[in-house]
Amino acid sequence: MSKTMSKSHNVSEAESCIHGAANRSSRRSERRRADVEDPFGRALEYFSQVKAGTPVKGNDALENNLVLVERVALGRGLPPGAVATLLDFALSLRLGSSVCSRVLKFLIPASAVPQDSVVRGVSWFCMGKMPVSAQILFLRWILTMFDLIDSKDQLRSIYGFIFSFVTDEVLSPYVCHLLYLLTTKEHVQPFRVRKLLEVQAKMGRQPPLTQLLALYKVLCPEMIAISMPSKTRGGFKNHNLPWKTALAAVLKKNKTAEAPSPPLSLDIKEKASTRKRKLHHLEVPQLSCGPEIESSRGKAVHLQQLRSFAQLLQNLDNIELPAQMGSLLSSSLALHYLDCVHDESALLRLNFWLGSVLHEEFLFCSRDGNPENSTEPSQFLDICLSLPQECFSSSEFFLFKFLAMWDGSLHQPQILSLLSDIPPLPVSRMKMFLFEPLQQLYFTSSVFFKCGVIECLRSMLWKWLTWHFVQTSHKELDVSLSSSRTMNLHMSEFLELVTELVQYVGRLASAGLQLENYHILLHHQTLNFYELVCDVYLKFNLPLFLLPPSGVIFPSLLATDPVTVDRLGYVIFRYRQNLMSAKEHKQQKKEPSFHISRDVFREFNLLMVAVVSCLWISKDCQVDVGTDVHKALVPLRTMLSYCKNYNLIHHPAFLNYAIEFHQKCWPEQTNVDLSSIQGKKYWYWYLEFLFSQGFDGLKDFIQNNMDHQSTPVGGH
Repeated sequence: MSKTMSKSHNVSEAESCIHGAANRSSRRSERRRADVEDPFGRALEYFSQVKAGTPVKGNDALENNLVLVERVALGRGLPPGAVATLLDFALSLRLGSSVCSRVLKFLIPASAVPQDSVVRGVSWFCMGKMPVSAQILFLRWILTMFDLIDSKDQLRSIYGFIFSFVTDEVLSPYVCHLLYLLTTKEHVQPFRVRKLLEVQAKMGRQPPLTQLLALYKVLCPEMIAISMPSKTRGGFKNHNLPWKTALAAVLKKNKTAEAPSPPLSLDIKEKASTRKRKLHHLEVPQLSCGPEIESSRGKAVHLQQLRSFAQLLQNLDNIELPAQMGSLLSSSLALHYLDCVHDESALLRLNFWLGSVLHEEFLFCSRDGNPENSTEPSQFLDICLSLPQECFSSSEFFLFKFLAMWDGSLHQPQILSLLSDIPPLPVSRMKMFLFEPLQQLYFTSSVFFKCGVIECLRSMLWKWLTWHFVQTSHKELDVSLSSSRTMNLHMSEFLELVTELVQYVGRLASAGLQLENYHILLHHQTLNFYELVCDVYLKFNLPLFLLPPSGVIFPSLLATDPVTVDRLGYVIFRYRQNLMSAKEHKQQKKEPSFHISRDVFREFNLLMVAVVSCLWISKDCQVDVGTDVHKALVPLRTMLSYCKNYNLIHHPAFLNYAIEFHQKCWPEQTNVDLSSIQGKKYWYWYLEFLFSQGFDGLKDFIQNNMDHQSTPVGGH
């Protein structure tokens, strides 16, 4: 019995051994199959387990795994775990600095970069064992991938360790750039300000260091007493050349594979072109998608996590802005945030990004003249127009440079719209950078460009006047353009600036009307401008009275278009209302310091005499027009000699109306005798007939300047 049991026991042991060997064999085969099916995982396992000091030369396993991982990284990007493994392997220098540099150059993430891996990389960086070239490459990699790092709270907690490298002359530009992206108000401390000023005294005004100090001053102006330059040449350079093209290709491929809803960004198509540089910078970065918000109270909330305006309001104080400020342009909620919270640091960073893009793509790139290549820049400029331009000096600097090389046609609507957003500046600066180059383009361009320039300057003046009115009428409101810009002018300077602008437009309009043979469209754009100018006192509380020049008034008075004459009548009527109101205020001493020159009233009275002599009493216009219109350019005196024929009956603009009125009054007469309208009864009826045609400007002018029931003198 015992023998039988022993024998069965031995058989079971043999069977179990055979079964275990079979299991081990199956596991080995499964592992070999997995290695064949997932060589990328096996390569990552190799890099995580390789020992320091392993030979590099002749190491086929190392070379094969590097080639495999590089092919995956450049093809579809690396997952977060792979990025962490390879970054730790490279920065630990287990296989030397050459392998470290090679790995960093193809370290392209597919979606996100784990913050823990970056913090661990900074710890390797701080140990001081890495060569300078590897340190620079690592910092450049962080700057390029900064927007893809899933969180920055731990990086900000080691701000002091990173700041300690600011004294290194070689690393300082990259360290300053990284600190610029990480800095919050809590990081600005007196000892750090002192250290930066010491470094600046030692190295000079280096652009990266100056940019970091400028951010410090924006966040804590009381800590930095020195003045910062309004414009820094150079700023931070782009350090993303080794990764930019590959990263863009990977993100685009992954986005196409996921097939989401149509993006809001500007996708620039690669086209064969003679341009030396492509429009890569015109791509508006996208805010990456984030998880839904569960509880945001007391925690930093990424802007990309927000899904509605209600969530934006709930988390307004806890928003963390992205590193790439240009990505704000692709999100309507981000633009709402800038409107709701006047974050000076965010505006400064966005201003820097905007200036860099505008300068590099519109000033430093040669165009090949192909109209197809202007689509993406025009779309980008349209997006820029949605921003509050008064907060961004970079667009202003760009425009002043761009005008010197502009041909007047490239992106004309967008450029003119941006020009209208220029804030009030000193007169000398406006003359040099805006008026002079714009004048050269004006006189050598078409009538449609001339109309665009007049409309642009009108829009500019309207914005200036509105800003002035709000500032003077609601002093309790903060209407300053920006604390980082010194654009607020004194009252005398503002008056001088507005006067110069109005006189400048008067010169342009007078000469433009002559050059374009008094084109009706340019006529109306000019009168549209003066409809704004004539009401600056009553509507904007600005004590300024500037009449149109003779080169605008008399061509409008003698125009063959009745609407032009009607609008001129409205302009003169509003000038009279403003002058009368100002005179009453002066007599009542409501504004003791207010003064109106006698020359203003004299000039207006001469204008009234000329217009009334022409339209009402049929008398020669005895007005000197040679003061502001060159006699050799316009024979106005010859035109004015016919003013006695230009009353409301015989005026070419109203002749059709006079004939129609005559036919209604005397339908049986075959001969038209217009002089019969000048009888008292018919004259009154004729005026009412004109007023019924919609000439409200003419109606206001006649009813407020003369007895419209009286008949004209000296008619035919």
